[in-house]
Amino acid sequence: MKLAENAILDAKILIVDDQQANVILLEQLLRENGYTRVASTMNPQEVCALHRKHRYDLILLDLQMPAMDGFQVIEGLKTNASDGYPPVLVITAQPGHKLRALQAGARDFISKPFDLVEVRTRIRNMLEVRLLYNEMEKSNQILEQAVQERTAELRESEARYRSLTELASDWYWEQDENGNFTRVSGPVLEMLGIRVDSLAGEASEAPVTGWNQDEQRELQSRVSARQPFLDFIFSRVNANGSHQRFRVSGEPMFNEACRFIGYRGIGVEITAGQ
Repeated sequence: MKLAENAILDAKILIVDDQQANVILLEQLLRENGYTRVASTMNPQEVCALHRKHRYDLILLDLQMPAMDGFQVIEGLKTNASDGYPPVLVITAQPGHKLRALQAGARDFISKPFDLVEVRTRIRNMLEVRLLYNEMEKSNQILEQAVQERTAELRESEARYRSLTELASDWYWEQDENGNFTRVSGPVLEMLGIRVDSLAGEASEAPVTGWNQDEQRELQSRVSARQPFLDFIFSRVNANGSHQRFRVSGEPMFNEACRFIGYRGIGVEITAGQ
């Protein structure tokens, strides 16, 4: 990802230094290099409030200041939970403060007395990293929103699918990976003798006999192979000698890890003339 030049030069920069001469020098340097949104303060106690209001892309922060030093300012900036990348570039004349500042959360440092080439380079490098980080955050938020919207669409589609299948069939059914019925809708008990305990989520089959064994074995073979089946016909002979025929369609279900979790499908009783 490459940033446009105007995006870098339009970045919001705050200079924090209690020495007016340093503020003037840095402001002049930045404006001469094309930066257009430069602000400053000589009061370190204002920094956190200013950052919450303006969300600066870079804060040039002097460490040695009265009343509140730069380390305290960095700690205050950390309380802004919405900013996961505090954009602090510290300014110090003390070599021993550099490591401490980095450990405290600063991203880079500028040494005093200023080397203007170093100052320009470090400011630009840090701005590029900061702005790229912001772009990545925006992309992640857009992606997360898209995933949430797609998930909602899939859930709505699933609800519509179930509603339509229930209207277009005598019953809708779901089984777990062990073949136990976990959900049915429609007159399944009357037609097939299958009973489902909707409260416990467990299923049992009433002792219904007369099923065509060859058809049952063929259907079980397809289920064992995790194959979908469409308009499969199976039948039975009732105790009173009457015949019943049923047509059932089903498909295997898998979770996000591609593990088989059962079957779902629809069924309908067909008359002798169908």
